[in-house]
Amino acid sequence: MTVQSGDNMRATSHVRVENTWVKVTEWRFAPGAETGHHVHAYDYVVVPLTSGVLRLEDGAGAKNAQLTSGVAYAREKGVAHNVINANDFEFRFLEIEMLRT
Repeated sequence: MTVQSGDNMRATSHVRVENTWVKVTEWRFAPGAETGHHVHAYDYVVVPLTSGVLRLEDGAGAKNAQLTSGVAYAREKGVAHNVINANDFEFRFLEIEMLRT
């Protein structure tokens, strides 16, 4: 994933596993923190570690997504968006990128 820089508070990421076929990154968002606009280069799975609301901004506008701890979802490569923590508490998730198919 490529993240563009900006002036807003950024989410932090820590790679937990990386090899030739998968990359697992833990993302942490302070209240109001965001990823910045980015495009996913690989198919990926997100596993929320926290329950709450993330605001997703893309070319079609913005929407809120209610996520539940432990309830995973998958998306295909090419997704372009900015992800913002809309909660008043830290939000965390694991992102699992499939580096080869």
